[in-house]
Amino acid sequence: MLIDSHAHLDDKRFNRDRDALIKKLKDDGVEYVINNGADLQTSLASIKLAEKYDNIYATIGVHPHDTKDMDETTIEAFRQLSSHEKVVAIGEIGLDFHYDNSPRDVQRKWFREQLKLAKELDLPVTIHSREASQEVFDMIKEEQDGSLRGVMHCYSDSVELAKEYLKIGFYISLAGPVTFKNSRVAKEVAKIVPIDKLLIETDSPYLTPEPNRGKRNEPSYVRYVAAEVAELRDMSYDDLVSATNKNAKEFYGIK
Repeated sequence: MLIDSHAHLDDKRFNRDRDALIKKLKDDGVEYVINNGADLQTSLASIKLAEKYDNIYATIGVHPHDTKDMDETTIEAFRQLSSHEKVVAIGEIGLDFHYDNSPRDVQRKWFREQLKLAKELDLPVTIHSREASQEVFDMIKEEQDGSLRGVMHCYSDSVELAKEYLKIGFYISLAGPVTFKNSRVAKEVAKIVPIDKLLIETDSPYLTPEPNRGKRNEPSYVRYVAAEVAELRDMSYDDLVSATNKNAKEFYGIK
């Protein structure tokens, strides 16, 4: 049974068939989905989904795009929500200098505050990094005092930087782009990450893997990511799924 370690099933693109899709996940070979918040509203939506379905877990956090709307009351809200039994991480958080939907100094401030919150709450973090590779790493390394646990969601940076993240105890998660023919670096990363530090995800409804590229992504398509990574690593599909399943349960504290 697969685990999709990062999805957004609260997205409006699932409004038409969300319940039916979630109910058939186990038939599709998906045991659990970790549904990620991107702001306070979507974090609450993730918790509601997790309350409704045994096979959904939630993360709470503010994506860099939406940090312009953050203040201390948001942090306090997350502090309260973190006690929910289905909340397993702070995320997705990070920096995004591609769109700059929030000013960069604001992104930096709230990224650091959410890293500190995760350490305070003893929760792992799910990290978004786009066109801010070195700065994201530097901030994480500054906050890494041995208590910070995290995963680089939909990793798209270099092999060299992946190795640096591994040195500070972080996990690497691969998504649909690893199946794209032109994703040379992602394929190299898939080969070098130690099997006990590897996660797989869909980031549904985004980044749909081959052979369904161009369609709405969904958690059952994580099998295509698993198949590609297994082939790249020259290991069996079943062994890859077993390992990443174990990693996800340990990382997110799923019993």
